[in-house]
Amino acid sequence: MLINLSNHSIKNWSVHQLKKANDHYSSVIDLPFPVIPPDSDEEFILNLANEYKLKCFELLNSSLDKNNAVHIMGEMTFCFALVSLLQKENIICVASTTNRNSIEENGVKVSRFEFVRFREYPKI
Repeated sequence: MLINLSNHSIKNWSVHQLKKANDHYSSVIDLPFPVIPPDSDEEFILNLANEYKLKCFELLNSSLDKNNAVHIMGEMTFCFALVSLLQKENIICVASTTNRNSIEENGVKVSRFEFVRFREYPKI
């Protein structure tokens, strides 16, 4: 199972990204990324990360597959805290990598992101 914990629901993933996920994991499910107020302090972030660690455990415990991971992309301090907590429990965490294709017209820059691969967060 791959848990998608990001602001980008799997229904909006490209065909290529869905294929990569489905080729590697038995199922892919969304866990909506939390709203994190910009004035949140470190204690709030750590508490939220612990809460989401438990949500991930709950979902992963329902998986019959032994090949499980959490795709986590979003607010950086939360991601760092949650990845650290999950890695302590030997849960693989991955990020999606993209190519950015930018076009600038009349002073407006438009970026399109093209999925390349899932990359495992390094264990530190």
